[in-house]
Amino acid sequence: MTNTNRTNTDSSADGVTTVAELMSEAGLCMFTTVGRDGHLISRPMALQEAEFDGDLWFFAAHDSRKVADIAANPTVNVSFQSGEGWVSLSGTAAVVENRTKAEELWNTRAATWFEKNPDSREVALIHVAAEGAEYWSTPGSKVSNLMAYAKAKITNERPNIGEHAVVELELPHNSTD
Repeated sequence: MTNTNRTNTDSSADGVTTVAELMSEAGLCMFTTVGRDGHLISRPMALQEAEFDGDLWFFAAHDSRKVADIAANPTVNVSFQSGEGWVSLSGTAAVVENRTKAEELWNTRAATWFEKNPDSREVALIHVAAEGAEYWSTPGSKVSNLMAYAKAKITNERPNIGEHAVVELELPHNSTD
């Protein structure tokens, strides 16, 4: 059986651009923390900033479990799924006090979830400094992907449904912006 899919390590601007595009298309993600009992806990979250520069920003309730988890263990994973593919991003999270950044990021999505404004002590701003990402890109429609699976079944080869890469993110991080 031949494998036409390639996995590569990519630290180029192209890899970072692909990660950024896939995340931007998704908007929503699964935000995973390590719970105080050592178990992984994932929950849906909305990404607050579309332009990816190595930093991800989220709002959360200050008294939420995710904020307590981050205080105990800042290691997180953020995963995205869009019509074009998937991204799994690992990084380090911190709850930051930056009212200027919170006001800059505040939008109607955030206002829907929080009765208070970004200046409220009830609203926490979470910063994730990305350390690495992995993506699976599936350009084309669902029909073309299904056809690739059907062809693979007939030819006894793995389907070629896109690109897979590990992206090393050595981007400058700034949690005080």
